[in-house]
Amino acid sequence: MIEKCLFPAAGYGTRFLPATKAMPKEMLPIVNKPLIQYGVEEALEAGCTTMAIVTGRGKRSIEDHFDISYELEHQIQGTDKEEYLKELRQVMRECTFSYTRQNKMLGLGHAILTGESLIGNEAFAVILADDLCVNNNRGVLSQMIELYKRYKCSIVAIEEVDPKEVDKYGIIAGDMIEENVYRVNFMEEKPKVDKAPSNLAVIGRYILTPDIFDILRVTKPGKKGEIQITDALMEQAKNGRVLAYKFEGMRYDCGSIDGFVKATNALYAKMQ
Repeated sequence: MIEKCLFPAAGYGTRFLPATKAMPKEMLPIVNKPLIQYGVEEALEAGCTTMAIVTGRGKRSIEDHFDISYELEHQIQGTDKEEYLKELRQVMRECTFSYTRQNKMLGLGHAILTGESLIGNEAFAVILADDLCVNNNRGVLSQMIELYKRYKCSIVAIEEVDPKEVDKYGIIAGDMIEENVYRVNFMEEKPKVDKAPSNLAVIGRYILTPDIFDILRVTKPGKKGEIQITDALMEQAKNGRVLAYKFEGMRYDCGSIDGFVKATNALYAKMQ
């Protein structure tokens, strides 16, 4: 039912400078695979076959990664090194990739709105690649799509965070309607620690209904002059049409050096 997944990938990745001066943060490797490939594989597992990627200047390597490299293929043909490309080849066979550029960095809401031409008038998923989610059973997006089939509304993934760190996230408040599922009645982007309504933080997994685009078009810029997806979702929530789902699995904030190192160590240990 959800066939398209949008990947906002136009940010500068300033927390990883100088590594990201010439390389997109989405291409930073966790062990031997770039972050965005983990996200695409999660989307594919959930049944999404169209990957819509919002890029920016200096991001061409993302497009190149999900394309054939004839010289490389020729060099490793018939060797045991072909095995290293097995997973990527499967992704390329089963998925269609489309791209558009976000010319100005005006926030996540603006990035999602920029992707409207790739999505059209249908519900879609959003994955932020620097939130790496690991699960031994179903991926986070698969869990959320099962929930969408029942409720047919926008859904955000949430997790409990340290109350002292709520000012780093979008924070929700709501009424629990079933185990781990909340009907959102309030949502705020990076509230002050002493004003936060809860410690339930939105992470980089969303399912959005297409009316979000019309809402984003009239959403006024918030903090730092950015258009926040949180503000647009709050408009939907006023009509009782946003759910928050406390997912099963482990999430690593690979947009931070600390989270990136933890993810690398954890996934390397699983490979041993």
